[in-house]
Amino acid sequence: MALKPKQSPAAGEFLFTIDPEPLEEAVTAWGGVPLLVRALRSLDVPGSVARHVHVKQRQRGLDEASYVSSFVALNALGGDCLDDFERLREDEGLPEMLGHPLPSPEAARKFLYQFHDEETLEQAQRELPVGQVSYIPEESAALRGLAQVNQDAVQEVGRRCGDQKIATVDLDATVIESWKREAQPTYQGGKGYQPVLALWAEMNLALAEEFRDGNVPAHTALLPVAQRAFAALPETVKEHYFRGDAACWEQQLVSWLRDEKRADGPQGFIGFAISVRMTPTLHEHIARIPESVWKPYREDPEMRSECADVLNYWPQSEADRAWGALRYVAIRVRPRQRDLWGPGEGVKYFAVATNMWKWPAERLLEWHREKAGSIEALHDVLKNELAAGVLPCGRFGANAAWLRLAVLTHNVLTALKRLALPPELLAARPKRLRFLIFQTPGKLVHHARQMVLRLKRAREKLSAWLAALQHLPLPAGT
Repeated sequence: MALKPKQSPAAGEFLFTIDPEPLEEAVTAWGGVPLLVRALRSLDVPGSVARHVHVKQRQRGLDEASYVSSFVALNALGGDCLDDFERLREDEGLPEMLGHPLPSPEAARKFLYQFHDEETLEQAQRELPVGQVSYIPEESAALRGLAQVNQDAVQEVGRRCGDQKIATVDLDATVIESWKREAQPTYQGGKGYQPVLALWAEMNLALAEEFRDGNVPAHTALLPVAQRAFAALPETVKEHYFRGDAACWEQQLVSWLRDEKRADGPQGFIGFAISVRMTPTLHEHIARIPESVWKPYREDPEMRSECADVLNYWPQSEADRAWGALRYVAIRVRPRQRDLWGPGEGVKYFAVATNMWKWPAERLLEWHREKAGSIEALHDVLKNELAAGVLPCGRFGANAAWLRLAVLTHNVLTALKRLALPPELLAARPKRLRFLIFQTPGKLVHHARQMVLRLKRAREKLSAWLAALQHLPLPAGT
């Protein structure tokens, strides 16, 4: 007689009943948030906001620091739109851990609107030269204040990591797609925005960013962003470097980098490597390089890359000649199966310009390529793991603040990893921190006029968290 198959525990009725009476204690799905909050407060972000950001017209409701804290929490916990505040507000324990309630989506939207200044946009449009359609408006006072908050946080992290004496600034633009009516066409096709960001590569800290319309060319006015980036570095940094792609091959920026008595920047040598736009003259010089000079650089199954110094090439303007010649390093990329191609066919040339002469060409190019794993990784994190990839509205200044708050979140998370968490989490991305730390069930219990957070974690994990809190001291006087 055949036995009746046993029903799977994954099917059928629940093995429990649901009690209609609500739970008296406050429960939370985000029991690891205190580490985020402590990092935010340890860097004195609330104090910096109180000093530099003044947008509220009335005293009632949340203050500016509480709003900024709420946006950092939204980014860190995986929200990517204003409506996600409503989801976070369902968690009764989250306000207790933050120290303040979370704003409603509408209140958060109105807060962002305070960073928008329609008058500056209209002024920039009036000052456009005839035939030009793109412009970069001046930032509002509130946006400049928010930039100062980020700079203060970067410098505090740098102060606590004073043994880091070298700073490499990577500068690059990225496209954020958007189909809002106000968005402009981008060079990639479609519509969106194209902000420029600068990163301290060794520390993975975003130094500066500038929000821009999608139709602003990537090479436009990069010097002010570079100046802000270098100004954000702490005084403990003694060696300065710069890396950029071909958009950075722009006379004002290059001249500023070469001038050791530069205005609005650190004095002395800044070593740089910048991709160069390939001109017919440069292409001709590279093509004449003897075969014996080319050295292996990189290889893959389909292509072979070689490198060589370009000799006797000096295209700089007379204004730049006072600083001497630049070094040009050429890259030649050829298909492996050359017999399938005609003479010279399939060969591509690239070049990098630098003021560093002592490094071998291979080392210089590898160092220059490292920005793909730094600034481009920052773009990916901001757009795909934080909230920068989904802009909240059509108001330019509000979107600029939204991006700046995502950048601030990235820096707070970087500080948490570098200052307090175990070394194996230094490279952890935001979603990894959510999974391992932030998404921890907990219960807040009020007892004897005190509130206690109890977490569903192994004792050794809780001990590690308590140790991490000791590495995040509060500012003096708090």
